Amino acid sequence: MKYYSLNKRSPVVDFRQATIQGQAPDKGLYFPESIPAIDPELIREIEGLAKEEIAYQVIKPYVGDTIPDADLRRIVAETVNFEIPLVRVNDFIWSLELFHGPTLAFKDIGARFMSRCLGYFARERKERVVVLVATSGDTGGAVAHGFYDVPGVDVVILYPSGKVSSVQEKQLTTLGRNIHALEVNGSFDDCQQLVKQAFADPSLTSELFLTSANSINVARWLPQQFYYFFAWQQWAEKDNPPVISVPSGNFGNICAGLLAHRSGLPVRHFIAACNANDAVTEYLESGQYQPRKAVPTLSNAMDVGNPSNFVRVLQLFHHEFGELKKVMSSYSISDDETKKTISDVYVKYRYLPDPHGAVGYLALARYLQQWPGGRGIFLETAHPVKFYDVVEPVIGEPVAIPPSVKAILDLPKKSTRIEPEYDTLKKQLRQVFL
Repeated sequence: MKYYSLNKRSPVVDFRQATIQGQAPDKGLYFPESIPAIDPELIREIEGLAKEEIAYQVIKPYVGDTIPDADLRRIVAETVNFEIPLVRVNDFIWSLELFHGPTLAFKDIGARFMSRCLGYFARERKERVVVLVATSGDTGGAVAHGFYDVPGVDVVILYPSGKVSSVQEKQLTTLGRNIHALEVNGSFDDCQQLVKQAFADPSLTSELFLTSANSINVARWLPQQFYYFFAWQQWAEKDNPPVISVPSGNFGNICAGLLAHRSGLPVRHFIAACNANDAVTEYLESGQYQPRKAVPTLSNAMDVGNPSNFVRVLQLFHHEFGELKKVMSSYSISDDETKKTISDVYVKYRYLPDPHGAVGYLALARYLQQWPGGRGIFLETAHPVKFYDVVEPVIGEPVAIPPSVKAILDLPKKSTRIEPEYDTLKKQLRQVFL
């Protein structure tokens, strides 16, 4: 498998080069030259396969011969070694729980896979690799834990001050060692812009070997296909494929699902469930795409005004607006609706979604009202304890705290506060690594 830049002004590369570079030299995102077709037998026999085998078969065509089979199987096994259950909420809606990994968020899958791939590739390099990543919430913790103590790799995480939950902040700031947290006085878009400026600065990239761990990196993006296949493995109505609702911020997650569908995974329809940051929702209504500055919401991991991966979604459909609309719809859910959904679902069904899952649930419910007879899945992307300060006042009772969170609540925060200015970031990186 080869990858080309969507800006089409950089050389074609293999999986190894795309993973190490993160972003193409022309600042475009890497995209596979072809979409591999899944073996129909995998779909037919999926109920009898182990998760590790499913994941290996899905990812192998994208990795090619850049990682030996034995190492790739080990990487995949370590990536998916926790439960990803499909849980019935009511007669029409199921929750795919993606929060049973080490940082209680769906990004554990991509971060664990990428960290192990990059660790494998880093053995060949003499200089240290510096992973530079912006986070609106869950990416930071998942990347920090995925790369913690990986030989030859340092991680720098930029996060918006006061705009991630207290648990999210603890997960990305308490590890230390090769994990460095920068608390930015600004928004996620400011953090993402600083990261993009760093990659575009030849005076810095000539001194440091930088790569990205955001979902712009193919090794973070592609393995998110795994859990869509795991959902199909557990789906009882094989003659009635599900509608899948995905809480969407930077659009890497839903793009991976769309990619899996293009490869042959049965899905009736996709829903991009958005909060007030609704540039894609408006695009699907008007045909005009207008990114804007992000606004803060209760579902903070989705607070992205200019989603980086949406260009990949468009490429999957060859920029054909009508073709995209056949496969994907979008709804924008307000904070008030999010809180009401958390309460209603908990009271009616004794199921507790986090704010992102609530957005996904309500968007799915609205679609099913418009198209009766369907059944659907929403992605529960994070454990509600990560947003206990939002959830507890809504349900009027405490959220049970998992042991992994109890262990970090009293640990001191290790972070450096900076202004959203590129010169400040550049100076900080040079101080730490040069």
